[in-house]
Amino acid sequence: MQLGPYRLPNPVFVAPMAGVTDRPFRILCKQLGAGYAVSEMVTSRPDLWKSLKTSRRADHAGEPGPIAVQIAGTDAAMMADAARYNIDRGAQIIDINMGCPAKKVCNKWAGSALMQDEALALSIVGAVVQAAAPHGVPVTLKMRTGWRADQKNALRIALAAEQAGVQMLTIHGRTREQGYGGVAEHDTVAEIKSRVGVPVVANGDIDSPEKARAVMQYTGADAVMMGRAAQGRPWIFREVVHFLQTGEHLAPPLVAEVRRLLLEHLEAHYGLYGEHTGVRSARKHIGWYVRSLPGGEAFRQYMNTLDTPVLQQRAVAQFFDELAAQHERLPAALGVSESFAHEQETD
Repeated sequence: MQLGPYRLPNPVFVAPMAGVTDRPFRILCKQLGAGYAVSEMVTSRPDLWKSLKTSRRADHAGEPGPIAVQIAGTDAAMMADAARYNIDRGAQIIDINMGCPAKKVCNKWAGSALMQDEALALSIVGAVVQAAAPHGVPVTLKMRTGWRADQKNALRIALAAEQAGVQMLTIHGRTREQGYGGVAEHDTVAEIKSRVGVPVVANGDIDSPEKARAVMQYTGADAVMMGRAAQGRPWIFREVVHFLQTGEHLAPPLVAEVRRLLLEHLEAHYGLYGEHTGVRSARKHIGWYVRSLPGGEAFRQYMNTLDTPVLQQRAVAQFFDELAAQHERLPAALGVSESFAHEQETD
């Protein structure tokens, strides 16, 4: 599909997730078949742009384009400035966050809370589009179906956002009130797709090749976006792409390949965060990789006792070496485990 001047290689995207979709994870997912990836949300507050957290989130060194940066905030002028700030630092696409359900975000009227104030939401959309236009940078919008079940206004916002110049819409099929509970509905996605001319991306509960195909067929969406299903299973993107193209399933990955992917992921992770922070923040990724594997829970608990990169990498290598002695390929498909589902996914 085409997004502004960029031709995306396939319609299977990585969802932005706070604390997850950093540069190492985005690069890994793109290597494993993802056609597009959006950064963790970057605050529009200029007093925080120089903070370590924001500087890491705005780090795109070595990442293949197009570079898409998601921004969040509640003030139109500040959001416009945030768009320009990130464009100056390499952003080629700007995504507006109107989907994050996290309380700490919504309590400040950012994220999905903006859907309660359509006038404010659309003033932000207009300001960001105007800020990005002189640079030839497309603006996209990610949102939920509405604030709650009796306030589903995604269609109204989608139509107005398209008129304002937004070039792609992503809809997570839940209200903010639902959080990540219940089941995502895609009727709203289908309705929006039938009414707008820009590409529409379906998001929410897409965790298998079959589900991706079913959602695309049901909604007519141009693409699907996956978040939690890719945690510890980044090869899901090539699995979905292959299935959409051929109707056939890829074999599970070789244990040796997963070992290599995880060790390379850890090395890149330490490089971004440093050893002290990197070891601690890597634990969740390791836990996701092993959660459905034999001995995975015991290994995860053991991993939480290790506090250096060398010990962490050595333990990971040994775990997968022992697994490879019993299985050439992963013994079971890895699915989403609610116990590990990340609470701050910004869908």
